[in-house]
Amino acid sequence: MEEGTKNQGIFKAATWIAVIILFSKVIGFLRDVVIANYYGTGIVSDAYFYAYQIPALLIVILGGVGGPFHSATVAIFSKLIPDYTSKPTDYVKKLFNTFETVTFAIFALLAILCFIFPDKIMNFVISSGSDELVQIASTHLKIMSPLVLLGAMMGIYYGILVTYKHYLLPNISPSFVSIGIIAILIIFKNDTNGIHLALGTLIGGIIQFIVQTPAVRKLGYGFTFTLSKLKDANFKEITELLLPAFLSSTIGQFGLYIDMFFSSGLEEGAWTSLGYANRIFQFPTGLLLTAILVPLFPLFSKLVGEKKYTETAEYFTKGVGSLFFIACYFIATISIVRFDAIAIALERGAFTHESTIQVANILLVITFSLLPYVFRDSATRLLYAFNDSKIPFITALLAIFLKIFFNSILVKEYGIYGISMSTVIITLINAIILGSFIKSKMEYKFMPMFKDLAKMILIGIASTIIGFYFHEFICKFIEGNILHTTLRVVITTSVVGVIYMSLSQLFKIEYASIAIEKIKGRFIK
Repeated sequence: MEEGTKNQGIFKAATWIAVIILFSKVIGFLRDVVIANYYGTGIVSDAYFYAYQIPALLIVILGGVGGPFHSATVAIFSKLIPDYTSKPTDYVKKLFNTFETVTFAIFALLAILCFIFPDKIMNFVISSGSDELVQIASTHLKIMSPLVLLGAMMGIYYGILVTYKHYLLPNISPSFVSIGIIAILIIFKNDTNGIHLALGTLIGGIIQFIVQTPAVRKLGYGFTFTLSKLKDANFKEITELLLPAFLSSTIGQFGLYIDMFFSSGLEEGAWTSLGYANRIFQFPTGLLLTAILVPLFPLFSKLVGEKKYTETAEYFTKGVGSLFFIACYFIATISIVRFDAIAIALERGAFTHESTIQVANILLVITFSLLPYVFRDSATRLLYAFNDSKIPFITALLAIFLKIFFNSILVKEYGIYGISMSTVIITLINAIILGSFIKSKMEYKFMPMFKDLAKMILIGIASTIIGFYFHEFICKFIEGNILHTTLRVVITTSVVGVIYMSLSQLFKIEYASIAIEKIKGRFIK
C-alpha cells in the first residue's frame, strides 16, 4: 500500500470514528443533563456514581474500546487474519471461542459475587460514608451486577469487530447505556433512591451487548463453549498480553477507588461534582483518543509484527502530534468558557449554580492533565503492539502508591480539588515513564515532537489570554438567558479557534496546514 493511500485511509477512518463518537458523546451528555436535573449533586447521585464504578471497571475501562480485552483481541487476531473478506479458519474460531469461554467463566463468578455481597463491597469502597449512602449504593450495585460479565464479553466483541475494520458498532453502542438511563428516568420520574437510574443502566448495558452479537456472528464467530486451544501458543500469547494489561487497568481503577475513599468523607455531592467534571473532560479526550488511536492501533500491531519500526515511529509521531495539536486548543477553550458551558448543560432542576461553580473549578484543574493523558495512552498502545503490557502494569502499580501519597497531602488541604491535582501530577509521571521505555523497543527521537509541543503550548497560552479578554468584553454586551450564554460560548470558541490556527500557521505547525487543507477540500467539494 502506498504511503499516501495509507494516510488517506487512516484519516478517513479517524474522521468517520470521530463523527460516530461525537454522536455517542452527545447522547452521553443528554444522559448527564437528565441525571443532573433529577438528582443534582446529592446523596443519591453520589451513591449511584460510587456503585457504578464497579461495573464500569468492566463495561467501560476493561471491556471498552481501548481496554485490555479489546486490545488483546486486536493485537493477536490482526496477525492471524490476513484476509478480512473471508470467513475465519477453524483454528481461529476455536482460539476465539476458547478466549470467550475462559472470560465468561471468570466474570460470571465475579458478577455473582457482586449480586450476593453488594453491601460488603460498598462498605469497603466508601468506608467513610454514611450508612444511608452505603445502603443506597449497595442496592444500585446489586441491580447493575450483570454488567460485570457483559462488559468483559463486549470487549472481546469490540476487538474482533475493529480487527475487521468495523468501527461503527464498537463506537456507537456505548450510547445505548445512556439511552436506557434517559428512557427509564423519563418514564418513571418519581425515584427518591435512584433505583430507576441503576435499572436504566442495566437495561442499556444489556441492549449494548445484544446489538454486538449479530455483527460478530456474521463475521463467522459464534459463541461455543470450548477449551480446545487452552494450551495453544497463541492463547498463551493472549494471556501474556491480557493478564498484565488487565492488572494494569484494574490497578489504574484502584486509583479511582482510592479517590472514592478520600472523597467519601468530604461534603455531600463532592464525588458527583468530580464525576461530572471527569465526564466533561472525557468528552474531548475520548473523542481524540478513540478517533485517532483506534485505526492506528491495528496498524501499529501489523507494522511491529513485520518489524517495520521506522514506519511505526512515523505513525506514532503523527498520531501523538495530532493529539497534542487539538488538545492545546481544547485546553484553551475549556479554560475560558467552562462556567458558561456547564451552566448551559447542567444548571437546572436540582443542579444549582453552586454545583456549576464546583464542577467548573474541578474541570479547570483536570484539564491540565490532557497533554500527558493523550501521550500516556498513545505510548501504552504502542507498547501493547510490541506485546509488552508489563511496563504499563508496573507503571500503573507505581501510580497507586503515588495516588495514596498525593491524595493524603492534597485532599487535606484542598478537599475535592486535591484529588484533581494529584491526578494531574500522576498522569504526567506515568507519561514520562512510559515514554522512556519506547526507546527500548525501537529507535525513536522525541526532540522534534517536543519542540512542536513547546510551540503549541505557547500558542495555546497566547490564544487563552486573548480569548479570555475577548470573552470578558462580549459578556458586557451579550448576557441574560441561556440563548445569550450559548451565543457567547459559540463566538468565543470560534474566535479562539481562529487565533489558535492563525498563530499555528505563523509558527509553521504542520498539523495546522494539514487541517486547513482538509477543511478547504471539504468546502471546495
